[in-house]
Amino acid sequence: MDEPFSLRAEVLPTALRKGEKTREAILADALALASQIGLEALSFAEVAQRAGLSKSGLFAHFGSKDELQRAILVRAQSLFRDRVLLPAQSHPPGLARLRAFFDFWLAWIDDCSEMPGGCLLISAAIEYDDRPGDLRSALVQGHRELRGALAKAVRLAIEAGELDSACDPWQLTFDVLGLVLAASHERRLLDDRRAVERARRSFERALAFHSKPAAN
Repeated sequence: MDEPFSLRAEVLPTALRKGEKTREAILADALALASQIGLEALSFAEVAQRAGLSKSGLFAHFGSKDELQRAILVRAQSLFRDRVLLPAQSHPPGLARLRAFFDFWLAWIDDCSEMPGGCLLISAAIEYDDRPGDLRSALVQGHRELRGALAKAVRLAIEAGELDSACDPWQLTFDVLGLVLAASHERRLLDDRRAVERARRSFERALAFHSKPAAN
């Protein structure tokens, strides 16, 4: 009497793992496509075709286009966290962490293989900046958290005595965000491979401007 249940206990996790792998593969394809054509232009038919599924098969994993778009955005945010935020936080607080944050961010912009069309977090912010809805809200929340993490890194550098106490964390955060966006524009649109190095030089000039004055 116990045999069917023991067999089911072995089969069910395997089926779940297969379903999870299929979902992950769909998201990888959909993220790559969204980076090239945008989240709004994404169609179930094209995603299903790229994933080798029928539209009904895709619906089994994502019940609507909205659900798929949100999952793609979450995937992009998770990748950014794993490739930029977490590695930067492994560095000591202060300028070392702030520089690591900026360097990992530039590397993300320069070569993110999962997004051949460029950083989805940047392109989606432009796509949805004046389009109300859940996706815009999720983007705003993510960008606010990112901005807050950068401002915190600046504050820690001030507390460590490596930046002047008069430095406004939010102003330096604004300046750094501007450098990232400029680097993305020059690198992606104009295909200027010098953009990353120029951004680094501008970043160092910004840090020098806000550095703690040398003691007399």
